[in-house]
Order: sequence, then structure tokens, then C-alpha cells
Amino acid sequence: MECFGAIGTLLGCSAGAAVCGLLFAAFKLGLLYQLFHKTETKSPRHGGESVAEVLRAHGVKYVFTLVGGHISPVLVACEKVGIRIVDTRHEATAVFAADAVARLSGTPGPVFIEFPIDTLYPYHLVSKEFTVKNPPKGLMGKIITWYLNNHLMNLFAGAWETRDVSPLPVDIPQATDDQVQRCIELVSRAKKPVILLGSQATLPPTPADDVRKALEDLGIPCFLGGMSRGMLGKNSPIHIRQNRRDALKEADLVLLAGTVCDFRLSYGRVLNRRSKIIAVNRDKTQLLKNSDLFWKPTIAVQGDAGSFLVRLSKGLKGYSCPKEWPQSLKAGDVTKENANRAKANEKTEHHLNPLKVLHQVDELMAEDSIIVADGGDFVGSAAYILRPRGPLQWLDPGAFGTLGVGGGFALGAKLCRPESEVWIVYGDGSSGYSVAEFDTFGRHKTPVIAVVGNDACWSQISREQVPMLGSNVACGLAFTDYHIVADGFGGKGYLVGREDEDRLNDIIRQAQKETQEGKATLLNVLIGKTNFREGSISV
Repeated sequence: MECFGAIGTLLGCSAGAAVCGLLFAAFKLGLLYQLFHKTETKSPRHGGESVAEVLRAHGVKYVFTLVGGHISPVLVACEKVGIRIVDTRHEATAVFAADAVARLSGTPGPVFIEFPIDTLYPYHLVSKEFTVKNPPKGLMGKIITWYLNNHLMNLFAGAWETRDVSPLPVDIPQATDDQVQRCIELVSRAKKPVILLGSQATLPPTPADDVRKALEDLGIPCFLGGMSRGMLGKNSPIHIRQNRRDALKEADLVLLAGTVCDFRLSYGRVLNRRSKIIAVNRDKTQLLKNSDLFWKPTIAVQGDAGSFLVRLSKGLKGYSCPKEWPQSLKAGDVTKENANRAKANEKTEHHLNPLKVLHQVDELMAEDSIIVADGGDFVGSAAYILRPRGPLQWLDPGAFGTLGVGGGFALGAKLCRPESEVWIVYGDGSSGYSVAEFDTFGRHKTPVIAVVGNDACWSQISREQVPMLGSNVACGLAFTDYHIVADGFGGKGYLVGREDEDRLNDIIRQAQKETQEGKATLLNVLIGKTNFREGSISV
């Protein structure tokens, strides 16, 4: 009897295992899911509609694209729900335009989502592609046919059921009260503090105007980089633009608010080892980049820089940075900028002095102008001369210096701020990447102004390559007629040379007028060589 009991137990276990195996197979093949979620084989709906529904729920206003059959359902569906479709002449421009809109609006960074093409088209079209025209005969043919049909049913099972597509909450790291208090104590004792503000300070949830007020209340001299340029307006007494290296050597406290110790700060080597260093960054990797090698933070805070500055300012109510410190740095600023202006008045061997051109652009651009920086040498000079008038009025590619952002950034900026002047500052090399978007500017009624510093050279590279390696190979370009290219794409181009020096202001004003009347304009400015940036790094 014991033997029969053991056999029965064994058979029971085997049966149970078989049932579990079948259930597992049914689960993996989607058969259980199909039992509870209907596949509507007659429905004309497609996955593009689902994408459009989610984008609308997230407040997306624009979709930038270069059209293709694989994404047609998304584009058509987005247009039907009121999302504006903006088609460009190069797919990279579409990415850069979306980047600009994100920077200027409630968005920290990009997200990559890939849609298999069979999820985007309606059932009746996809089913035709799944049909095997000449399936193998016998059992194998039946298995293949069943498998493909089952996969198709899984794709569309429950596809049109109602779902919650509202945005998920965003988790933004914040400094602890203890960290803020420790920083308050350090700053209160500092005699020569300095703030280095990075792009992160412009991100939500703290409005840029609140960050600006916090900085002004603190009264600490600030160096602004990336998207934070313009945070303090055009002529703030605490905004220092020149002699950063010297200021950092003298400072007894440095606050890195969203600024990273990468090559732009010589990996931290420019920081005084005797200074107290407060580093604030959302990203732990960026927060501690190159630390313990060339620098060491006194306090490292993984948190939002903008919110931190507001809390720091509130905790230091009544505190004021010793006035002689920002005044001395500002005096150095004035001396350096006067020297720059003197250099701008020097005659170059050929063509126009690029510094003079940039000074005149700076004097004439509107107060609401957004400046898009796309290039190397000419743009590097512009970073010292052009003054963004307010927060979120400077767009550049960031630390890696990606060329080709100009057309896309300008397109996105003009759509976000249609009443603002949008200026692209191009090097002649970088202009070649996106000058075709003058066609896009015309078709989508987004008139911008482009200034091309045309010296027929990749000068940023040539400056180092020639003295180090003795050759200008691959650095030379031609004095190309970019103004004619702009004309051909429906814009208005101007060629500006030395003979136009006395009427440069009039030409700039005419370009502004053309833009106000709805036509994108391009100034092809022939420029000569200067030694203004020799030995410097573009930031």
C-alpha cells in the first residue's frame, strides 16, 4: 500500500508540474493576456493615435520631424489632435529644435523611445505583412503560421482600452536642511566668495526670476556659464565676465551651482586649494567629477542648484557680501572690456575686425533677443562680447561643443518666443550644417537673423594645429557666398565687407526690419584675423 501511495504522489506532482508548465507557456505566448483583452481586428485605429494621445496629455505643442513612412502614423495623428508638426530639412535639426524648446520650457533633458513599425499601423495593414505567402508544408508550416498570427493578436490585444496617460511625478533631488545650514555658516564667514552658475540653475521647479533675486540679495560676485548667461541681466554689478581665473585664485569660498569641474575649469585645477568649495549638482557623477584629483569639495550637495540658492539666500537674510570684493572684480571687468573695445577698433589685415562686428551687433540687438551660439572661434569671441539681456536668452551646445545646433536651436526658440528677436551667431564652418533651414524658417514663418563670421577657415582648430604641428591641412575653407544660399532658400542675404564698415549699423537695422516683416535674414560678414583668443578655451 505504501508503494501505491508513493506512485500516486509522484503522478500528482508530475501532473502539477505539467499544468504549471502549460500555464507558463500560455503566459509567455500571451494566450492568458488575450483571454482578458480583446483584439479588435476590424478597428481602423493605429498606434500613432496612442502616441499623439500621450504627447497631448504631456503638454507637447510641437513635433519636429523629417518625414518618413515609418513615422507617418505619428505625424498624422498628432496633427489631428492639434499638435503642430514642424518639418525640417535635416533630421539633426529636428532634434536640436526639440532640445531648444525643452530648454526654454518645464524640461530637464531628452528621452529616447523607439517604436517598432508594426505597433504604429492599423491591424488590417500589419496583418498583410504577417501573412506568409508560401509557408512550409506540414506541421512546421502550421506552427509558423500559428506563431505569427498569435504574435499579431498579442500586438493588438487591448490596444484601444482606456488608460491613464497623465504625466508621472518628477523626482528632483533637493539639499537637506542640514546641508543648507552648513553652507549658510560657511558663506557667512567668507570675505571673498564667488558663485559659478551653470545651466542647471535655469531648470524647474524654481523660476529663473526667483534665482536671480536670490543672487542679487546675496550680493556675491557671479560668473555665469551656459544657459545661465543673462540670469542677471545686461549690466548687473555682481555679474563678472572677465578674469575668472584670477578671481578664483583669490576667492576664499567658491560655490559651484550646477557648474562641473571639466576642461572649462581645467578639471578643478583653477580652484584655490585653500578655498572652501561648495558643490551643488543634481547628478552625483557630475557633482564629484575629477574630485580628489585636482580639487576637493568642502560640502558636496546632490540637489537642485536653483532651489538651493533660494534657500541659501533666505537663510542668509541680512547678510551682504563685503562690497569692496565685487567692486574690485567689477573694476577689473571694466579694464578688460575697455581693452577689448580698443582691440575691436584695430584694423585687421583683411576684411572686418570680428570684435567690432560683434560689439555693433550687441549694441543694436533688441532687449528680448535670444542668442544662439553655433561655432568655434567667432562664437568664442562672441561669448566675451555679446550680453544676453535676461534669463533663458542664451543657447549653446554645452561642454562638447556640438556643431550644427544653429538652425534647430533658432527654430525652437522662435516658436517658443515668436515676439523675440532670435540671433544665430555662426562660424562659417558651422553654418554649413544648417543653412538649408532657411527654407524651414520661411515655410514655418519663423524669421530669425543669422550672422556668419566668414574667415574661410576652421580657425578654432587652426589656432592650435599650425603652431603645434606646422600645418594648416584641412582647416582652410573658401569665402563662400552664404548670403546667396540664404536667398535661394527663400530668405534675405547680405554680403558685408570692409567697404561696408561705415554703414554696418544700417545693414544690421535693415536685417532687423526684414525679420520683423517676416523674412529670415543672413549677414555674411567677411572677417579678418585677430589674436584676441590666442591661448583661450571656448566655453
